Amino acid sequence: MTQGFQISDEEQDYSQYELTENPFPYSPVPSDDPEVYCGQQHVSDKISSTVSSVLSTGKSKHLVVTGKYGNGKSHTLKYTRSLLRDRDDVVVGYVAQPGEGFLDIYHEFVYDLGFNRIQELAYEFLAAVTRDTTESNPMGPSTMRSLIDEGEVLLSDIVPEAIRRLSDVTKFADFARAIVHMVYEDTNLYAWQWLTAEGIRYEQRKEMEIHSALDDDTMGVRAFTAFKNMLLDLGYTGVFVFVDEFESIARLSPKNEQATLNSIRHLMDQNSSGLSMLFGCAPEVWQDVMSEYHAFSERVGEEVALRPLTEEHMIDLVSNYLDRARTETRDRGVTDPFTRESLNVILQRSQGNVRQALSICSRVLDRAADTDRIEITSEFIQESI
Repeated sequence: MTQGFQISDEEQDYSQYELTENPFPYSPVPSDDPEVYCGQQHVSDKISSTVSSVLSTGKSKHLVVTGKYGNGKSHTLKYTRSLLRDRDDVVVGYVAQPGEGFLDIYHEFVYDLGFNRIQELAYEFLAAVTRDTTESNPMGPSTMRSLIDEGEVLLSDIVPEAIRRLSDVTKFADFARAIVHMVYEDTNLYAWQWLTAEGIRYEQRKEMEIHSALDDDTMGVRAFTAFKNMLLDLGYTGVFVFVDEFESIARLSPKNEQATLNSIRHLMDQNSSGLSMLFGCAPEVWQDVMSEYHAFSERVGEEVALRPLTEEHMIDLVSNYLDRARTETRDRGVTDPFTRESLNVILQRSQGNVRQALSICSRVLDRAADTDRIEITSEFIQESI
């Protein structure tokens, strides 16, 4: 009789390596908030320079990070995003890939911010209007919400002025109405659907006195610009947009690709302050964009390339991941149980690709634990993979 599957939830024991777990991801896809970043210094420096320039001057600046599949573009963008999210003076949105056109980029950006964040910004704007027009002095969205819920401030008293002022700031009255309707219980879902460009029925728009549909790239650029201008009016330094897998625009028809790039160019042209777009793109596609769409590539201005790992990068990468799971007694910054020679084999096998290197490390560490290996040598790597 053959033995069936053996399934167990018993955890693998890595204590012989003074590790609490296998720190390497089984599927090396970057988390939304990466704990480890072992980037290349020239890339870190260029991103830091771009971001710092926007924060210090308020002037818009854009950057494309190029690198082959698995070399760390998504990881780099997500790590930068996680650092910026800690700041109170910027709004940060991530777009996993550009989709079928600019309207998809806009949709993904707003969706990444989420319903609660957009509603919070609506209350924040109402708080600013309330401070200017009444005796009340709400200093933030939560205080404003409480004043409205408790009846100390009536929406009927402040909403007309809020819509007028936001229309002046954004030059887009329908956008202003949608933002304000985010605070009404009976229409906030309609407002959210309109703001995310999901589309709502005419009757639902009419209820909010919204006349236009957010249904093409031109309207997407207009809404994005309106949103950024609202943020600047509230005192934010600006908006950071991370667009990953930008190479997927190459899958679009030439007409749609050009329309998408033109829309992004128009967005950049209309927002000389308070906007920073960082793209992750495969190098061959970026080369095509630069050669065929000068007007767009000139707006981005700068490119920085992620290169394959070097021996030094490999050591840093592995030691940083191992440090996440080290027990208190173990030294940090070492690569044990991996020998330096074994890391060279992994480097060669992965051809310096971060994703492949992490995947190999994960599999080999599990195999070593299964077979009670004290040390992971180059010979063991060769046997295992």
